[in-house]
Amino acid sequence: MDATELDSGTPQPPVTPIEPFDVVPAEPPPPPKIPKWPFVIAGILLLIGTAIGAAWPINVPYYALSPGPVNDTSDFISVPATMGPEDGDFFFLTVSLREINALEYVGALLDNEVDLSPRENIRPAGVSQDDLRRQNLDLMEMSQVNAKYVALTRLGYDVTLEGSGALVTSVVEGSAAEGVVEPNDVIVAVDGEPVEFSEDAVALISGRAPGDVVELEVQRTGEDGEVADLTLTVTLTPFRFVNEDGVVEDEPDRGMVGVLLVSAPSNIVFPVDVEIDAQNIGGPSAGLMFALEIMNQLTPQDLTKGYRIAGTGTIDSDGNVGAIGGVRQKVFGAIDVGADYVLVPAGNYDDAVDAAGNDIEVVRVAIIDDALDFLETLPPKGA
Repeated sequence: MDATELDSGTPQPPVTPIEPFDVVPAEPPPPPKIPKWPFVIAGILLLIGTAIGAAWPINVPYYALSPGPVNDTSDFISVPATMGPEDGDFFFLTVSLREINALEYVGALLDNEVDLSPRENIRPAGVSQDDLRRQNLDLMEMSQVNAKYVALTRLGYDVTLEGSGALVTSVVEGSAAEGVVEPNDVIVAVDGEPVEFSEDAVALISGRAPGDVVELEVQRTGEDGEVADLTLTVTLTPFRFVNEDGVVEDEPDRGMVGVLLVSAPSNIVFPVDVEIDAQNIGGPSAGLMFALEIMNQLTPQDLTKGYRIAGTGTIDSDGNVGAIGGVRQKVFGAIDVGADYVLVPAGNYDDAVDAAGNDIEVVRVAIIDDALDFLETLPPKGA
């Protein structure tokens, strides 16, 4: 029997032998590459964070001046009865002033609205931050007094000044007053005649001869703060002076007490009860705007003419408007609040115009009358 027919009797195809071959195992795929850029960025951020952390506590000898709050002046001033409508607004401008660290110094250099000022220009050596604060509050108080005085006298009110005596600033060595009168004594009477101001004391003593006896009533403040009323007797000595050759000579017919005097702090009596709440804001630069607001509330016409008018400037009792610090920052504040005009002292005018650009009109003010004249020329807004 044929071998191909053993299983089923069905012819099978012939079997082709398979030739052997080599088997090579497959290599594993290479591991994925991790990008380096996240580590680079992380390193840079770490360096920046370290630099910030190191620079943050390092103070630099500078103050940064930046725009401060813009205040509606009517919120700070009240009078017994406002006489007329106020369709517009007066704003007084402020500056934010702070000591800075190294990082803030760099930021200030990059900010056009921030200026840097050396520390000694703001707070001289030996003056603490508390000292500076108290000084600024005192200046604010004086600006309020001056603003009331100027506003009321410009409106025709009778404002009176009550003196509190003649303050002794120093005693001349070898004079009659030495050992009797002390610096900081306040002379309130001479021979029973009251003294309100230093010129009163000078007038009452002038014309006396050497050897004349003068009775001085003084107030002396002790170390405990208590004020004692004293009566002092002084025998006048000859008046001493220095001649053209620098030699000290005596005038035998002219008597001298031997004290240098200034008027002691005075009390101004206002006929209208004007109240100003400074709300813990310091400095003298709101004086001009305080005066304008007081006048606005006490006159039947609206001085603003419906405009938003910002401003800054000190004011003295004669109505002179003095230069201030941080005028650029104040102009930026006026622009931000949408003011139509900004009033600035004559001494700050050029810097203010430079900061204002075309964004706001700057008005130069040397005395308060300049501001009043400008307001008078304004047409009513919307007319």
